[in-house]
Amino acid sequence: MGSEVKVKVNSTFVTKYKGGYPLILKEVINSINALTEEGELINLVDQDNKFIGKGYYGKQNKGYGWVLTHNEDEEIDQLFFERKIKAAIDKRQSFFKDQETTAFRIFNAEGDGIGGLTIDYFDGYYLINWYSKGIYKYYDYVLASLKNLVDYKAVYQKKRFSAEGKYIEEDGFVDGERGQFPIIVKENGVNFAVYLNEEAMVGVFLDQRDVRRTIRDKYAKGKTVLNTFSYTGAFSIFAALGGAVKTTSVDLANRSLHKTIEQFSVNGIDHEAHDIIVEDVFHYFKYAGRKKLTFDMVILDPPSFARSKKYTFSAAKDYKNLLKEAIAITEKNGVIVASTNCATFDMKKFKGFIDAACKESNKKYRIEEEFSLPQDFRTSKQYKEGNYLKVVFIRMVNS
Repeated sequence: MGSEVKVKVNSTFVTKYKGGYPLILKEVINSINALTEEGELINLVDQDNKFIGKGYYGKQNKGYGWVLTHNEDEEIDQLFFERKIKAAIDKRQSFFKDQETTAFRIFNAEGDGIGGLTIDYFDGYYLINWYSKGIYKYYDYVLASLKNLVDYKAVYQKKRFSAEGKYIEEDGFVDGERGQFPIIVKENGVNFAVYLNEEAMVGVFLDQRDVRRTIRDKYAKGKTVLNTFSYTGAFSIFAALGGAVKTTSVDLANRSLHKTIEQFSVNGIDHEAHDIIVEDVFHYFKYAGRKKLTFDMVILDPPSFARSKKYTFSAAKDYKNLLKEAIAITEKNGVIVASTNCATFDMKKFKGFIDAACKESNKKYRIEEEFSLPQDFRTSKQYKEGNYLKVVFIRMVNS
């Protein structure tokens, strides 16, 4: 794959990397100028030039690349990629056998040994996500590995790195037979309409599978449900199928309306019996407060960072206030499902936001259950930030 560059690790980080930390941080690298081309291999060495690990240079928002091996003799070649992808697929055999769920992740970046690369499975279609130009240089290896390991209807890709500052919008078709979209996949028996050939998102976030099932099976029956930042309405669909009296889905994006109607329709649910509102969530909270609307269940799953005309939302700074808005319109004994995919704080800090929001609202609460990533989203013990999902079911205790 070309040249290998020797990079001396800043002495304060040597122990961390010898312990298996996979992300190559900018501040680790003393000689950043030595790195010229994304995709080139980096040999990390300590102050005595002793080998620590081998990885690749690829800039993404988290860092400057990923360590791939701690074995000096291991070649980063097509066989390396094939071994890693095969091991990942082998660990997910139970998913392939489950006829009720036909969409899941088969390769989860550093959790499966190659940071910057994920591969999702959608009922015979495979979707590769590339998170830097560096990992994209290994395109041929990844595609050859999939060809050797699995039978597929088609392979699609999303280039999630910017060229001239823009997301790369393209059809994304790589190999096989082009799909007729949407394709209908199943999750715990529920249908999703999925598009592999449109923008960055496909129509469903696979990491919330366990949370959606829990809402359907344990919490929704007979309840009124508000789903904020609802995207394509996935939580609303599961709540409706769990027997919710009514769901209200609120999202600022215009496309959320027809996308949510489509998801209701592919499950045979009358969307007109539910409310789908295109509006800024913060405006909606104010409207609900004025109209004295309350809900038995409020679902909060905001992006880590969002900007609308009036508001800028950052999960790390603003989640507590978002919770207070939700608490104000939650029925007595109601449930708030608080979710974040923000990797910059952990579950302990997230629970701190919950506690502060309830105290400042003079409400008692108890935590019913909590979730992190499902088992197909494998994580690395050495890279805690990779386990980014935090979901807490909060019961507002009648007081």
